[in-house]
Amino acid sequence: MGKFINPFTDVGFKRIFGQEISKPVLLAFLNSLLEGERRIVDIQFLDKEKLRLSDDNRSLIYDILCQTDTDEYIIVEMQNKSQPFFKNRCTFYLSRAIVEQGEQGRDWEYDIKAVYLVAFLNFGLAGLRREFRTDVALMDMQRHELFTDKMRLTLLQLPCFTKEIDECETIFEKIIYVLKHMEILQRMPFLAQSAVFKRLSEIADVASLTKEERRQYDEDLKHYRDTIAVMHGQRLEGRAEGRAEERTSIARNLKSMGLSETDIAKATGLTADEIVAL
Repeated sequence: MGKFINPFTDVGFKRIFGQEISKPVLLAFLNSLLEGERRIVDIQFLDKEKLRLSDDNRSLIYDILCQTDTDEYIIVEMQNKSQPFFKNRCTFYLSRAIVEQGEQGRDWEYDIKAVYLVAFLNFGLAGLRREFRTDVALMDMQRHELFTDKMRLTLLQLPCFTKEIDECETIFEKIIYVLKHMEILQRMPFLAQSAVFKRLSEIADVASLTKEERRQYDEDLKHYRDTIAVMHGQRLEGRAEGRAEERTSIARNLKSMGLSETDIAKATGLTADEIVAL
């Protein structure tokens, strides 16, 4: 068991980002994410069921919902497993958060606040560039200009973040580094550089968990590791099946060219019976 909690578990993610005591960590993360655009002074945690964001039976997807001091909604999500229709799902949640702001009556003038969805992805998303950060907004396609700032999606593909500790320059990069390596860290880095890492060290210390929190964390950690192991096994199985299909295809081609079964067997590794059956 590591010194610090695994942030890719439900307990770990919500402890680091989703409680009052962790506000400084979340504020530091969001302000570093949005540096040069805006600064958030305070946030209020909301009941995510208001937007029906979550289903406890979902596989390794955890999220929090908060509102800034200027009333924008921010959804921060950790997703450990890819799923079909991911882009549509993100669009749905952003749209739902906007629609929920609607008011009855003819006097309402569509005074909506911006909604941000920040998604940590503990995998590479198919169809997305192999870059750590991708920001998505509604754009004027001809002018390549922002059409509206009311919807914003930021995808953070953690496997694509490859910086070493001495290469991290900004607070944002340092927080990402800590999150990615937290479970194997024996001491919290960057303590002398920002108070946010001292707070993170305190709330993420496994020893600070209550007995009930530790029980739940152990269950979450087991579920996380089991699921990751299954996913890894599926990837290996898929690769093995792909290689087998490739060998079979090559064998068929060689057989159609008139090569002997012995030569085909040497080239592909298939048995004589497998070659005859083609």
